[in-house]
Amino acid sequence: MTDPMTSRRLVVADDLRRQITTGRLGPGDRLPSESVLADRYKVSTATLRSALLQGEGLVKKIHGKGNFVRHPMRKIMYVGGWGTLDPRTAADVDLRVTVRTTAIHARGHLTALLRVADGSPLTEFLRLSYEGESPHSLARIYVPQDLTPTTAFGDRPSGTWVQAGFSVPDPPPAEVRETVSARLPTPDEATTLRISTALAVLAITRVAADNIGRVVEAALLVFPGDRVDAVFNTHHVIDERQTQR
Repeated sequence: MTDPMTSRRLVVADDLRRQITTGRLGPGDRLPSESVLADRYKVSTATLRSALLQGEGLVKKIHGKGNFVRHPMRKIMYVGGWGTLDPRTAADVDLRVTVRTTAIHARGHLTALLRVADGSPLTEFLRLSYEGESPHSLARIYVPQDLTPTTAFGDRPSGTWVQAGFSVPDPPPAEVRETVSARLPTPDEATTLRISTALAVLAITRVAADNIGRVVEAALLVFPGDRVDAVFNTHHVIDERQTQR
């Protein structure tokens, strides 16, 4: 049974959501002050604050200025199998990409993903894409140190991001295995992406291997669930022997 406080919070949240989704409150609009809203809905300020839909990404709070309807983040398309972004959708989003490179040693789950011994030298690429000043996606890419590209990475515009994908090796890997899941973000992911821990993310673990089975890259990709669609194509191979019977 729902307690009275939760019921009131849900009523407030539903009404604010309805006003935003129907356009009565538009992107960038400033909401009335929290005290005014609390009085309007006959709830405490604490209940009002918990109902402002920040967990759904519809409202953002700017310290000292108030609560504003967030501009919706446009979706891009992740094309499975090659780890790239679809240029038709990415071109519509002004993405800026930052890259931070760190030398680390394989530990825990990384040893299993990359099939290397504990302590093996790796290079970690931390890639963050931004739409304006808002983080759009997070990628942690791990490469054996002897396979690390020598080209320096820096801030990249969206066009280069599309071409480079998520550090797909050149030549392309012989095998790519991706595991996709929808889950809640870790506290670190929520902080980095500036989202609520209650907003689901699309998490993709991609492992790429060469033609002798050596793992050349492991990537952990995280997208807020409202900012990306993932598309995977399956190609069926026809057995010619069966068609000749």
